[in-house]
Amino acid sequence: MIEQIQDTTQIIVSGHRGYKSAYPENTLLAFHEALKLGCPMLELDLRMTKDRHIVVIHDETVDRTTNGTGEVKSYTLEQIQALDAGGWKNPMFSGLKIPTFDQFCDLMLQHPDVLLNVEIKPSPEAIEIADLAVAKLKQIGLYENCVFTSFDAHVVAHLYDEYGAKTQGFKGEKMFNFVEGEQGTYSKMWALAMDMKLLNEADVQHYKQMGLQVWCYAPDDEESVDYALSCGVYVMTCNNPIPGLSRKRK
Repeated sequence: MIEQIQDTTQIIVSGHRGYKSAYPENTLLAFHEALKLGCPMLELDLRMTKDRHIVVIHDETVDRTTNGTGEVKSYTLEQIQALDAGGWKNPMFSGLKIPTFDQFCDLMLQHPDVLLNVEIKPSPEAIEIADLAVAKLKQIGLYENCVFTSFDAHVVAHLYDEYGAKTQGFKGEKMFNFVEGEQGTYSKMWALAMDMKLLNEADVQHYKQMGLQVWCYAPDDEESVDYALSCGVYVMTCNNPIPGLSRKRK
């Protein structure tokens, strides 16, 4: 499953929040359309509602990607799923909902070979979200497909120490609660992702020599995809997966 990422001759294109550039991010439609394109991996973001249900949404608030306002954690599941999560992108998408993690998992059970990059957003509930997500993924047999991501080094360490999970973090200065040293945060990470604005070959080689997979986000045109490949990066999280997939097919 996830071990195929070890084969650096194969480009792995991950749909960032689904097919984010063309569809409302983190909706079931966006994930479905990324799968139709042929993305071998999907990236998604997890947060928790007031009544402790895990939902798939990036921001701390619902303001940007729904017709509502306020923090995700201030909504019950019923309330948050009453919001329109599509019309902000285009009126043609009006009526789409913020999916629960369970609903996302139901979709992925139809695509059991697709890899998952599961991002736990920093929050007071992050450890609980991580534990519940791992339990669900193990229950349905998709855990081995997953790499777990967080900008919170405490979450990365918890997932590594508690479950031996494959984790993806970021450069130290990009993370919260980062721990320096031989037994620090880097030692808990399986992969490290770099923003395209910071990507360079020297850093890629440095982190590879530390034993880390090196990924990047978000090369969304042919020029940036080719630059990532020239730096030695073969796993890329893309808002627009098409340029990366076109290189993969050559």
